[in-house]
Amino acid sequence: MTQPLRTAFRDQGTACAMLGSPFMGRLMPLFAARLQPTSAVARRILEWPGDVGPGAQSVPLRTAGALHGLVVDGTDAGLVAAYPPNTVNDDQLWEAVEAAFLRHEARIMAWLDQAPQTNEVRRAGALIPAIWWALGQYERPVILSELGASGGLNLSLDRFAIEIGARRFGPKDSPVVLHPDWTGSRPVPRDITVTDRAGVDINPLDPTDPRGALRLRAFLWPDQPERMALTEGAIALARTGPDPGDAAVWLEDRLAIRRPGHLHIVYNTIAWQYFPDETQARARAALQGAGLRATADAPLAHIAMEGDGDPGGAALTARIWPAPAGQDGPVTLARADYHGRWVDWRV
Repeated sequence: MTQPLRTAFRDQGTACAMLGSPFMGRLMPLFAARLQPTSAVARRILEWPGDVGPGAQSVPLRTAGALHGLVVDGTDAGLVAAYPPNTVNDDQLWEAVEAAFLRHEARIMAWLDQAPQTNEVRRAGALIPAIWWALGQYERPVILSELGASGGLNLSLDRFAIEIGARRFGPKDSPVVLHPDWTGSRPVPRDITVTDRAGVDINPLDPTDPRGALRLRAFLWPDQPERMALTEGAIALARTGPDPGDAAVWLEDRLAIRRPGHLHIVYNTIAWQYFPDETQARARAALQGAGLRATADAPLAHIAMEGDGDPGGAALTARIWPAPAGQDGPVTLARADYHGRWVDWRV
């Protein structure tokens, strides 16, 4: 198992560096090169069964999150001193990691039990313009339903501000200000009035609970203070966590309630691929069935930001029922960076 694991750490380092984290691009290869069975934590990582890569068990990110959590809450002074914004050499960094494995064995083991969970607030930089576009079809108060919501931070997107070019839209006093690199035209900005919001996740985090908030912070990368600041701001805006459960079952119940005078927007960002096949099929059927029942007074939209095999970012798509003239299926609105750093608008 050792070689696949070391490969997973190296590959994770490459991916993190490409996504703007030089520190993770350096830390992950250290695990690949130096991890030895010198502690119970190290032995567990080295002996991990099954697929350890990012599409399965994500052992490198589990490990990174467990360590960063000790930094975020200040539990391990040695790691704090070795992590950004401090600068140490590779030997000093690795010494701090191995010492943390010994000092905090029980806590790290418990964190390794759970898969990584992120809640990328910057993806709202693509979602908000997509909702503007949908409101251009049916301008109504909005119901928000998020699938695979993690901590539900993007359920507060109407409380975020966004800067596109030299213009800022949204609440003037928001603690969350998004500024994606933008290319292409943009839809007409519109007020987003949310009257009801809810999300679902198979293992939701409650951002109002200190333990949930810590996990949301820990799975950010240590040398990306902008992401941390945006997450902190979104945590401050959060009122509750998502519901636990299967996305399709929850969605069926959510769509069964007719909501006259509202545009019901269902959305998901880099989550669909993690749903089991049965969940995908049931969710798709639920949306299609609700779409057939939708009326101009109670329209439905599905907005998705998901990978589609194209290396040029994720596809941002939208489908609305009843379909406006000339639209008989999903519309590709844009391509967007997986972490929301840029948006290339296409319509």
